[in-house]
Amino acid sequence: MNEGQRRLGQGAATALVVASMVGTGVFTTSGILLESLGSPWLVLLAWLLGGVVALLGALCYGALAQRIPESGGEYVFLARTLHPGAAFVAGWLSLVVGFSVPLGAVASAFAEYVRPFLPDTASPRVVATVLLLGVSLLHFASVSIGARVQAVVVVAEVVLIVLFASFGLGRLYPDGYHVTPVAGDYAKMGWALVFVSFAYLGWNAAVYIGGEVKEPRRNLPRALLYGTSIVTFLYLGLNALFVFAAPVSQVAGRVNIAHIAATVVGGPWLAMAVSGLVALALALCASAFTMTGPQVAARMAQDGLLPRVFRASPGRPPRAALLAQLLVGLFALWTATFGEILTYVGFTLGISTLATIIGLCRIRIKEGKTLHVPGWPWVPGLFMVFVVSSTSFAVVQKPIEGLVGLLTLGLGVAFFFLHRRRKAAKQAPAAPA
Repeated sequence: MNEGQRRLGQGAATALVVASMVGTGVFTTSGILLESLGSPWLVLLAWLLGGVVALLGALCYGALAQRIPESGGEYVFLARTLHPGAAFVAGWLSLVVGFSVPLGAVASAFAEYVRPFLPDTASPRVVATVLLLGVSLLHFASVSIGARVQAVVVVAEVVLIVLFASFGLGRLYPDGYHVTPVAGDYAKMGWALVFVSFAYLGWNAAVYIGGEVKEPRRNLPRALLYGTSIVTFLYLGLNALFVFAAPVSQVAGRVNIAHIAATVVGGPWLAMAVSGLVALALALCASAFTMTGPQVAARMAQDGLLPRVFRASPGRPPRAALLAQLLVGLFALWTATFGEILTYVGFTLGISTLATIIGLCRIRIKEGKTLHVPGWPWVPGLFMVFVVSSTSFAVVQKPIEGLVGLLTLGLGVAFFFLHRRRKAAKQAPAAPA
């Protein structure tokens, strides 16, 4: 893309990363993690390790973004570094698992947190549907307008989250930290990391719109690193408040753990304010997914792997792809449970990011020091160790979700071979009469 046609600066790209990450997971998963791990300290360790993994991934993706500053995320990276088949499967996973299905979970959590502001008769799924329709309409008209609105609101969101976490932790100190030691279940840490990875989902968001970012070789890596670092610190502060605000027995297994913590430290009024803040964060997350996801379909259509209707017109978002993503998100919203979505998404996308880092290592070995990878080879090596170990534990502990993820992966492989066969049939010379 011509540099003059790129419309987003470093600030907008960083805001996109933050908005993509600060969503469903951080406000909903710690209660579920407490139920499995048993110890607040183990929950915080899981969040810390999740942030480390996300930062390692951001460093690796930043190196790839400098080398390949285009829209499309893993699909483009794998097409250039490994194989068209790997790229097709990664694009398939991004379309279905990376953006469309999580939209259902984000919208579902949004409906739970806005419930105090709505009549008792309001249907949560109807409220969630209205959210998905609204953010789709926002990005249907223009990429730049939606990004600017999002960037402004993200700044306000980060400030409010910092104020809430600081106030809550200040009210807890020192008595709130005198918790009874609890023996945690370390054996479930691998599954916990997969679960936490859903909350960190979005650290790579800027690479999906690389073709829209000004000076991408400089701004994309910085946006990935800055956005991921900001969110990691926010997550540690918030979750320290969540897991120490109330006894484990009161919050274990609860999805609305942020509401419970706010009630303990500030009463009903703070709980209402925090519910509004969480709802805002979830709406921004849905907006970010809606903005970035269709770019993958548009790029695949441009390469002939999807119907031409999914292409993006110059200066306009890929509207057909946006509509398709909306429909899949609505399907997930109305058919799947919250916990199933989180585990399934975390496991399946771990495979996609692992393949991308393998592709980075391949071209780094091929090109040598001309491709700068921070911390080579330890940074990509540690990232791959974390992903392989956590996904392996997840398959053992959550075999059904792992099996569904593998079936999704296999379906993508089958579609690729079907596409290649049809393409070969079209290119075959006609038999002489």
